Amino acid sequence: MREGDGPDLVLLHGYLSCKESFYFQIKYFSKYYRVTAFDFRGMGHSAPLEEAWSVGDYAAETRRLLCGLGIRSARLAAHSFGGRVALKLLAEEPALFSRALLTGCAGVPPRRGPRYRAKVRAYRIVKKFAPRYAEKKFGSAEYRSLSPVMRESFKKIVNEDLTPLLARIAVPTLYVFGDKDASTPPYMARTLHENTPGSGLVFMKGCSHFCFCEKPEEFNAVAREFFR
Repeated sequence: MREGDGPDLVLLHGYLSCKESFYFQIKYFSKYYRVTAFDFRGMGHSAPLEEAWSVGDYAAETRRLLCGLGIRSARLAAHSFGGRVALKLLAEEPALFSRALLTGCAGVPPRRGPRYRAKVRAYRIVKKFAPRYAEKKFGSAEYRSLSPVMRESFKKIVNEDLTPLLARIAVPTLYVFGDKDASTPPYMARTLHENTPGSGLVFMKGCSHFCFCEKPEEFNAVAREFFR
């Protein structure tokens, strides 16, 4: 989907979401930019995956799509999983984007306590004898809803630590997070900010993982100022 005229703005949505999650941003920013938004493979209205994709595979497809459209030096806004893809591209293809705003950006390994590690050990034991039961008993609701191919893709995605890429990002980058975000908590935002040279960090008060939907006017004002 492409709307508006002017400099290019690319939007990358979150995992199992779709381009329409950026409804408020498309409506607002198409007055100033040519907005490009699409559904990642296996999500929204796109074709299903035929094999398990990694973050790198999604980044490669995004690169092909944008280059095919003649998009270079675009502004970028990405959410959650879209942020994972963005980190890959920002580190490896800096000419694609001139500025990047990443909201609820994933890619930092979560902090795991003893309870989680015990659950993983139990899962591995049960999986040896009853793999189907193990998947049903131990997987999250989101994980259980996925097709077998998407489950394998999900494992590849969430197990990749993207923090080593941060030092290579030279594009001006702004992280915008909800201060009540439980999916990508504030400590992840600070890790991203502290390891991305010259980056900025904004916390939106009272917002969760979807701050761009919860307070679109405030989010759009921050993004508009940054994109200028």
